[in-house]
Amino acid sequence: MLDELATRLVDTTFCIALADSSCRIVDRRFTDLRTELALNRISAVPGAQFTEEHAGTNALGTPFEVMRGVAVHGAEHFVEALKAFSCYGHPIRHPVTRRIEGVLDITGLASEANPLFAPLLQRAVEDIEQRLWEGARQSEKRLLRAFQHASRSPCRAVVAIGGELVLTNRAALDLLEPPDHAVLRDFVSGVTGSASRDLVLGSGAAVHLRAEKVTGTADGFLVELTPRARTRVPVPRGRVAENRRTGLDQQLAELSRGAGPVLIAGEPGSGRTSAARAIAGPRTVQVLDAADVVVVGEQEWAKRLRSPNPGAEVLVVEGIELLSDALCAGLARMLADEPGVRLVLTSAPRSELPPRVLSLAATCPSRVELPALRNRTDEFAAIARTMLAELRADLRIAPSALEALIAQQWPGNLRELAGVLRGITERRTAGDITVADLPVGYRDAGRTARLSRRERAERDAITEALRDTGGNKVQAAQRLGISRTTLYSRMRALGVSR
Repeated sequence: MLDELATRLVDTTFCIALADSSCRIVDRRFTDLRTELALNRISAVPGAQFTEEHAGTNALGTPFEVMRGVAVHGAEHFVEALKAFSCYGHPIRHPVTRRIEGVLDITGLASEANPLFAPLLQRAVEDIEQRLWEGARQSEKRLLRAFQHASRSPCRAVVAIGGELVLTNRAALDLLEPPDHAVLRDFVSGVTGSASRDLVLGSGAAVHLRAEKVTGTADGFLVELTPRARTRVPVPRGRVAENRRTGLDQQLAELSRGAGPVLIAGEPGSGRTSAARAIAGPRTVQVLDAADVVVVGEQEWAKRLRSPNPGAEVLVVEGIELLSDALCAGLARMLADEPGVRLVLTSAPRSELPPRVLSLAATCPSRVELPALRNRTDEFAAIARTMLAELRADLRIAPSALEALIAQQWPGNLRELAGVLRGITERRTAGDITVADLPVGYRDAGRTARLSRRERAERDAITEALRDTGGNKVQAAQRLGISRTTLYSRMRALGVSR
């Protein structure tokens, strides 16, 4: 298709550029060597990204934003180096999903701009979309055939997932609740050939998942669900099993029966205070926040630490990473002296703690590491439904909205999710919460929303290394054990800002 379009531009200075769904150039075609050299000089080469965020108004990034074809001439470009060119860009939409899969661009010297290039480009995009449609139909037929073959046994629970298409047989329908589909999509997003794992569904049923890529499809998968127990007490659809407990719940329940000091570490908003209260159980709790030191002074705060309120059975010390050396030493002595109250300390993730606080944390034999919400995809549906039930018991999160929420990074963790749901319940009075009900910034996470589980973990590791080294790319690459070139490449691919 690109070669065919290039033949129509012979004897002009115009070239063709194709960008992918992240607005990164993946291919070019030239009819004039001067244009090729000029674009090379301004780094408009394969791998370069031309989103509006990076390059301002341009014929690759702007069609993504306005979702239609555009023409950008000379001085209309934001980047000075592009002002010598006239560019025509048009988004390429997938005919089934209607998502923008890329952008096709025609670029040449501004002096040779021609209004006929716009309809020429539009016809080329229509041809590409027609071929995508034909390919999609073949892909869907292959997925359907594989699903029918796998579903021959009525007792075998099978789900087929491909793009916007989801097929389930009756056995799978009896097992799955709507939020489970988002979890299954997240599971297959990181599969290249085949994979398996255990999962507890929203109904409380424990199953073993096996996913396998369907040959001849772009993103088609078959997922077989096998119950891990021979018998299962059925739970009415739409209800959550009351006795469902996560591994974290079980750990907190076990610690609540103990008596020694406990450290709870996690990102802000990850539920550190709630976890501390779960450990305290019915016992009387006193909370001492390290952030109050700047208000009451070190001397008064230390006095409150040494002399808890009468009747207090559990003393929760919040944010120990904020304590000075002297207060850390005082708290360490208190831990060693076995005080009359049970101490529960909360902190940032241990990887972020300074040495003085790390040594203090090491004196706690029992530790709880709270995972960030973005890493709790298996539990996300249950967490969101529990929060929503506390706000409005008559509302339900539609699977598409749940999938969009799961895709977010959630830097504010549980606190951020609670705020989002609270805002929605103030506007939505009845029915399902759909994608349209979500705040605009939570409806689509761009490239990050399409990352697999492995890519998300890689992105988190790079982000943490950059944070720990103050943004120094050389030191971050050394810490990760990769070259600086590889680091830059992965940052671009995973959408990590510089």
